[in-house]
Amino acid sequence: MNFIGRKWELQALTHLKAKKSASFVVVKGRRRIGKSRLIEEFAKNYTYYSFSGFPPASGITAEFQRRAFALQLEKYFHVPVRYESWYELFVFLSEQTKSQNAVILCDEISWMGSKDPEFLGALKTVWDQYFKQNPKMILIVCGSVSSWIDDNILASTGFVGRISLTLTVRELSLKESAMFWGDYQASSSPYEQLKVLSVTGGIPRYLEEIDPRMSAEDNIKRLCFESSGILYQDFDQIFTDLFSEKASRYKKIITTLLEGSLEREKLIEELDLDKNGRVSKELDNLIKSGFIQRDFAWNIHKNKPPKLSVYRLSDNYLRFFLKYIDPNRDKIEKGFFREVHLSSFPGWSTLMGLQIENLVLNNRLLILEQLGIPPEIIVNDGAYFQRKTLRTPGCQIDYLIQTKLSELYVIEVKFYKNELNSSVITESKEKIKRLIRPKNFSIRPILIHVNGVNTSVEESDYFVKIIDLSCPFSKNA
Repeated sequence: MNFIGRKWELQALTHLKAKKSASFVVVKGRRRIGKSRLIEEFAKNYTYYSFSGFPPASGITAEFQRRAFALQLEKYFHVPVRYESWYELFVFLSEQTKSQNAVILCDEISWMGSKDPEFLGALKTVWDQYFKQNPKMILIVCGSVSSWIDDNILASTGFVGRISLTLTVRELSLKESAMFWGDYQASSSPYEQLKVLSVTGGIPRYLEEIDPRMSAEDNIKRLCFESSGILYQDFDQIFTDLFSEKASRYKKIITTLLEGSLEREKLIEELDLDKNGRVSKELDNLIKSGFIQRDFAWNIHKNKPPKLSVYRLSDNYLRFFLKYIDPNRDKIEKGFFREVHLSSFPGWSTLMGLQIENLVLNNRLLILEQLGIPPEIIVNDGAYFQRKTLRTPGCQIDYLIQTKLSELYVIEVKFYKNELNSSVITESKEKIKRLIRPKNFSIRPILIHVNGVNTSVEESDYFVKIIDLSCPFSKNA
């Protein structure tokens, strides 16, 4: 398949070519997000060397990782390589590439070096003494365990001043995701495509598995409800690779967020855990891994740091897996789900709503473009909640944008098979009525939909703008 998207990331990497010195680059992001594929695409015009660590498992020792790296070196340079230390390995690599216009990728770097206390020191020393002497050298370290990269490289004094670029690779946009339907894009309805994306999100590895000739329902059943399907199998591998023996604890945290966002105290209560730093660290790791997000209830009245926040499961695949695949593994293994209709699943409509909200929040730039809001005038934006108190009603808004012009864009996101009727206006009015805000603020109600609105909604002129989420799926978009 042709390479899709990543225009901004490729531009950021390409700017390194203009430098007259070597570049040390850090790339991080969720597993399956396409980090390695991005670097491979960028490196087309370079001499390219790719090395990868082995995932953590019983028997995978520090020596095993060094030996595996040495074998990869031997594949490229066709000579025996000693692997007694990382210093020797890196020096050997630097000597072989010292005059080349080269890109070197050390992929899944946390796997490669986390068990060897010498690793980071050797990498830093050899960078300073050898690698950076080649002004055409681009050394890229890459990984899915973003917390390890943050703690050991980005926050390390040993690497201060050495990193030329840090990239966090995120989900593809709706427009980019639609390109995976290829020539069948025009014949597949936006509703069908969004239904698939409600399960896969904008994760390239999952989108590559789509058969665009099939309906959304058949694609989802093939990928999720067959024991051979990639989305049936992938969860365990992801969590084992990232969190090792702690995988079950991390799974418990995200399972608690299945039905909606929770404040930290409520989340800890649901998990029956002590309030300690360990929970905060685990939540932070899940955020850095790209699986959850922390949404803040900022103070609309005053420009003060937000005090209240909730944690939201932002990864569409994880929610779908834990909601419908994981509880039914035994039945799936027996083939019971081959003929099931997805809409018959309990809570299907609610889950689809949460998934589409995630897609909208992950495509903020598209929404801002549609609304004509320059990013520089935004004070705050995001999924918004207002805690219920004795004096204040509770309120949840799918997406709220506050601007420097004292405007509040109150955005309602709806994903239905049929067109929306005037009840959506009533619902929006009730949320705005509950929202506590300064009197001098202008309220601008916005509706985002998929399958149209009836004439009563259009003729009411209630919504300042009605955004059709199917537009990015138009062949001419």
